[in-house]
Amino acid sequence: MNEMRPIRAKTGTNQEGTSAHNRRVMIDALRLNGQLSRADLARATRLTKQTVSNIIEDLEVDGLVVSLATVRNGRGQPSTPYRLVPDGAFAIGLQIDRHVTRAIAVDLVGTVLVRAQANLPPGGPATGAKVILDLIEQVRTDLARIADQAEKRLVGLGVAMPGPFGLATDNDDQWMMAAWQNFPLLETLAAGTGLEVGLQNDAAACATAERMVGAAHGIDHAVCLYVGYGIGAGLILNGELYAGGHGNAGEIGMALLPPTVRRPEQGSLEHRASLASLYQHLGADPSDPDLQERLNRLVDTGDPSLTGWIETAAEELRWGVQLIETIFDPQTVILCSGAPEPLTRKLFDAILPLLPSIANRPGRTIPRLQLGMTDPWSVALGAAAEPISRAFDPRFSAILKTRANAL
Repeated sequence: MNEMRPIRAKTGTNQEGTSAHNRRVMIDALRLNGQLSRADLARATRLTKQTVSNIIEDLEVDGLVVSLATVRNGRGQPSTPYRLVPDGAFAIGLQIDRHVTRAIAVDLVGTVLVRAQANLPPGGPATGAKVILDLIEQVRTDLARIADQAEKRLVGLGVAMPGPFGLATDNDDQWMMAAWQNFPLLETLAAGTGLEVGLQNDAAACATAERMVGAAHGIDHAVCLYVGYGIGAGLILNGELYAGGHGNAGEIGMALLPPTVRRPEQGSLEHRASLASLYQHLGADPSDPDLQERLNRLVDTGDPSLTGWIETAAEELRWGVQLIETIFDPQTVILCSGAPEPLTRKLFDAILPLLPSIANRPGRTIPRLQLGMTDPWSVALGAAAEPISRAFDPRFSAILKTRANAL
């Protein structure tokens, strides 16, 4: 018997898939606009009034939407606005970094309800896995104390850590968390928590946070340039986060840069402009608990060593913004960082003016470059936003005939 040859095709859909998509579209419209009537929703989504009414009724039954007081508009028919119920769903986000792990619990609209952090001991996952599981359990317990039905409405656990993923790594490579990369992290967390677990890199997590509650809210095409220990770009394309074939889309920090007068050797962007390069430049220990305070003091005093690094890093990041604009044609680029806000703002100011690019067009209503989140917790927030997005945001996969259509 001949083996059946593989057939290349897209996954089809059915009425169930269409219904799941329409439901997500309605939730997204309410998230973006705050509150809308059924007539508003029908006009905005181009669904029939009957379809809107059916979905709204289902969402009310599921505790995701609530009606507000009736509004009278002149002589017309009164209308009833609807809004999302924050306690309709919850998610937990986990950030794993080199020396610290942070966990956050959020509600359906992205409000942070609980957060906690712990230092990661030396030894990688052999000693760190239990610390992480204990931290998640602490956040989960605290969430259950303050939110009714938190366990019942917990939609998942999102995890963010530095990428890239799936590459052959050298355990001595300071830029990559090799031990964690080679550890069965998702399986361990799923078994230890009983939750559905998703993984993204830290730049993608920042983009997810910006899309939910930050500068990318309501924008369909944006790129978040994340300056952390390394450098990455979180890509929001056509309103969805784009991860690439292996979860490594946007690893711009690995882009090789040509030699310059200041830097005669060839090197990658993150070797020249990341926080790790700053720590090397200052001779600072990234595990120092007082490091953020030290950086703030250096900014306040105008320390020439820090100023010199900012000038050099800004030159490289200016090129990075131009490259992003040329390849992805976003509506805006958002600079995010795990560094303190004063330092990130100095870096942002030094990047300006931007290089000419296809984004430099008349009639722009959104700046080419914006300052985004500089909170050290933003990566954990984005990790928590990912399960909410996976469960409720419109996305092509929700239409397909997969188990993702359960909602």
